[in-house]
Amino acid sequence: MTVLKELISFCEVNKIDHALVNDTTLLTTFSGTQRKSLSIVFAVGQHYLRGETFVARNPDDNHEAVYRWMLEQNIKLVLASYGVDQFGDIYLSSSIPIANVDSELIDQLLGVLVSNSDSSFNTLIELGFRNAIEREWAWRTSRGLAADNLAAFSHLFDSD
Repeated sequence: MTVLKELISFCEVNKIDHALVNDTTLLTTFSGTQRKSLSIVFAVGQHYLRGETFVARNPDDNHEAVYRWMLEQNIKLVLASYGVDQFGDIYLSSSIPIANVDSELIDQLLGVLVSNSDSSFNTLIELGFRNAIEREWAWRTSRGLAADNLAAFSHLFDSD
């Protein structure tokens, strides 16, 4: 069985939303807890399977703290690492030799990419967009508007 067929079969058996983009690329979609949804793209090359998920856009501020946090996570992660593209957007990616790919490894890889992409979202947003969060919070609360979309960051505004 080819790696792409193995990926498709895994998605079908596990009821994972997926779409074949072309004859070497599969897009998978998941619901998140910190993120509404996330997508993982798998690209099958001649020697490697590459998995990648977008995590957050280029931070507005505090780049040093964001990059430090990512590097600290890279030490702990298996099968994947954080990185940035030419625009500074943050991704979690993996590259696995084709010969090693089986359903167990696909399961582990999906677990690492989905759980870390989702669980890191609020931390990265707080580190890299705190000024924007504070401005949005102030704007919404000054007008008596709901700030439900900022609930994950309410600890930044709790007064003692």
